[in-house]
Amino acid sequence: MIALVSRLIPSAQPTFLAARPRDAAAIAQLHAASFGRGWEEDEVHQLLSDSAVVAHRAMVRRTIVGFIMSRIAADEAEILSVAIAPARRGRGFSRPLLDFHLRSLAGLGARTVFLEVDEHNAPACKLYGGATFHEVGRRQGYYQGGAAALVLRRDLG
Repeated sequence: MIALVSRLIPSAQPTFLAARPRDAAAIAQLHAASFGRGWEEDEVHQLLSDSAVVAHRAMVRRTIVGFIMSRIAADEAEILSVAIAPARRGRGFSRPLLDFHLRSLAGLGARTVFLEVDEHNAPACKLYGGATFHEVGRRQGYYQGGAAALVLRRDLG
C-alpha cells in the first residue's frame, strides 16, 4: 500500500540554496550519517564561516537533505564533501546539486575543480564520471582499510 501511495504522490524535488553557519548542526549530522569519521558541528560552522568556502544545501520543504562544500583558492576549487541523507539516496538529488554547485563555482571565477574520492565508492565515482571529472592522480592506501583516493579534476567553462 505504501509503495502504491508513494507512486501516486510525487516526491518533492529539492531546492538548492547557499548554506550558512546556522546550518552547521544539520550538515554535521548528514556528514556523520554518510562518512566513517563525520565532521563535528564546530568544524562545519568554521568552514561555513570561511569566506573561501562555498557551500550549498539541498532542501525538501524545510529539511536539509543534502549538501556540497568547496574551498576556492585563486581560480581553483576543491570539493571538500558531498552528502545526501541516507533515506533520500538514489532519487536523483546528487547530480542536480553538483551541477548547481559547479555553476556557482564557475560564476565565482573557478576554472578548475578538484576532489578526492574513495576508489570503492561506486555511487560517487559514477556521479563524478557522469559530470565529466577525470582521474589525474591516485593516493594509494589513503583511506582506512587501504583504499586509494582517486584525485579527480574537471575544467569549468
